[in-house]
Amino acid sequence: MNKFSLLAICFLFFQVFTSAQTPVLEFINSLNKIQQEKTLLPLKDSSRETWHFLPATMYQRPGIALFELNKTQKELAFKFLKNQLSESGYLKAKKIIGLERVLAEISGDTIFRDPEKYYIAIYGNPKKDKLWTWSFEGHHMSLNFTVLNGKASIAPRFLGTNPARIEHGDRKGERVLANEEDLAFELIHSMNTKQRKQAIFQEDAFKEIVTKNDSKVSPLKATGIKAELLNKKQQELLSAIIKEYLSTIPEHLAKERFEIIKDSEFNEIYFGWAGSTTLTKPHYYRIQGSSFLIEFDNTQNEANHIHTVWRDFDGDFGRDLIKEHYKHSHHHNN
Repeated sequence: MNKFSLLAICFLFFQVFTSAQTPVLEFINSLNKIQQEKTLLPLKDSSRETWHFLPATMYQRPGIALFELNKTQKELAFKFLKNQLSESGYLKAKKIIGLERVLAEISGDTIFRDPEKYYIAIYGNPKKDKLWTWSFEGHHMSLNFTVLNGKASIAPRFLGTNPARIEHGDRKGERVLANEEDLAFELIHSMNTKQRKQAIFQEDAFKEIVTKNDSKVSPLKATGIKAELLNKKQQELLSAIIKEYLSTIPEHLAKERFEIIKDSEFNEIYFGWAGSTTLTKPHYYRIQGSSFLIEFDNTQNEANHIHTVWRDFDGDFGRDLIKEHYKHSHHHNN
């Protein structure tokens, strides 16, 4: 490789790294001293590995809330979030936040149902640290990012919707998490009697995701049907569901992760179902591989209230990246 090519590659990396860093620095620099003290927390802060999907009035979050920001700061906050997600992931996030307005109209309670009660917490110092993390969290959303030398990990990822399908108003008929639900129904309905008997491991749906808001999770009991026992079309549907959950994160990360799953663990993945196979009745499913777990439930509000989560057994809260960082670091100042 000639000197010019090497310089070009280095310049390209610098551009990519800088473009990834710029939105967070713009957001931090827009905050006053008091706001920065509230937003910027130590990497070892105990709140870094805690999360929840309850409304903010029921569960206190670390960091700074949207309602504490002015218009410009909010725009920079969402620019920061958009930069860290895929286009479809960002759109889902915005629509879920918007569901708070729908709930406020239904309930008349604009204090409990408030789209401004979503919180940003940044751990470490993106201005100088190679390693830093951050979270964006509120009702029905918990997105946890870890960044090491520009390389990102995003887990756990929780997205929920209430209502799952909007019955009234300007957004009537909208289903923000329709793909996560419809693809799974297509898969379970495609199965023959023998396959269904293996896939459906429980008659009643769980009332909540089994792993709840646990900080760290281990593989659940292997239940359901193995991917290797599905036909080609069914395997394609299973792949489509996994890709849908991965589609929240930037495209290059999603593609990279799916290729790893496909090459190293796909045939050993279990697809398990609990509850009804009718859309309007309570249902639950899980997809579990050796490295990850997906959970989906729609049981509350007459099966009109969805919770979904992606967990990485080794990578939640960037544990794998952080371990790698300290393993290869000569000092632990970052």
